[in-house]
Amino acid sequence: MKKDYYEILGVPRTAALAEIKKVYRSLALKHHPDRVPEAQKKEAEAKFKEISEAYGVLSDPQKKQLYDQHGHQGIDQNYTPEDIFRGADFSSVFGEAGLGDILGRMFGEQFDFGGGGRGNGRSRGRDIQYEVEITLEEAYTGVKKEIKFPRYDHCKTCDGTGARDGKALKTCPQCRGQGQVVMGNGFFRMAQTCGQCRGTGKIITEKCPQCGGQGLTRVTRTVEVKIPPGVDNDSQLRVRGEGEAGAAGSGDLYLFIKVKEHPVFHRQGNDLSMDLSVPFYKAALGSEVSIDSLKEKVLMKIPSGTQSGKVFRLRGHGMPDVHHHEHGDLYARVMIGVPEHLTGRQRDLLEEFARESGDSAAGPFKDKFKKAFR
Repeated sequence: MKKDYYEILGVPRTAALAEIKKVYRSLALKHHPDRVPEAQKKEAEAKFKEISEAYGVLSDPQKKQLYDQHGHQGIDQNYTPEDIFRGADFSSVFGEAGLGDILGRMFGEQFDFGGGGRGNGRSRGRDIQYEVEITLEEAYTGVKKEIKFPRYDHCKTCDGTGARDGKALKTCPQCRGQGQVVMGNGFFRMAQTCGQCRGTGKIITEKCPQCGGQGLTRVTRTVEVKIPPGVDNDSQLRVRGEGEAGAAGSGDLYLFIKVKEHPVFHRQGNDLSMDLSVPFYKAALGSEVSIDSLKEKVLMKIPSGTQSGKVFRLRGHGMPDVHHHEHGDLYARVMIGVPEHLTGRQRDLLEEFARESGDSAAGPFKDKFKKAFR
């Protein structure tokens, strides 16, 4: 079982963000792997990772609220280990004092501090958001969609280096190819990203004419994505590695699902509802009516004397749950249908029915009949 994040940092659940930052900075300085003897580095890395994860959650209002409500389960179901650190404010705690490099070594990814690629010059590409519109039928069965979207990818001319032919590079004289320079003295010496080469260790001597030295070009990407059954308007799908390219790897593609309005069915969670028009004589005498649900054609029994507005429940004919695929229910509300045009014979029969019911008043019977079933 994971330890409680508040316990890890030693702060109360009511702690303000300023207090959380202050405590984390103190603990991070104490357990920074580059500040302990070699024999203690492994233990320090584990502790540093633990306190950084706790800070990554508790310093982010959205993640903190989710953790307070659902504990570790809420975090694990919604965020990957890398996601926990994205959005967390590390810059105001350490700036560029080597923290991104430590997290990168632990998680196999370089973290920037929200400064447009700052950190160690090898930032991960940006995530892309894209809206996908589907029908309710497609949401019911699941569907494969081919989508096209623009993104920045590595320039093929220079292989992403930004240099002409990918070779017009020289070793950075400032950091001598290391990508970092050491700042400070004694105990407080820390590595900082080289400002001249931005952490790459190389300087471009002649820019690539295709990308202008950026190393990236705008392309149109086509991918096929599988949308699972049961998605709704609040559903979000993540396609790893289909975001924009970056020196430390590509970002992710986030698909936001939009389900079109349906002319018959209205959705509430996994349940569906509909209005079912039933002729007045079937409602009075009792009968069976056919319903084309999203699942299959269903025969529903209408008891005699059914009134307008009566709701019938068809179990298992709603939407599948996106997680476990159990189906919701379909609720059919009866709406009594009154004929707008009567033959002479039909009118005679209805007027006879009215007299048998004790209504001997003259006048258009159709209007009276409509009022009876409002």
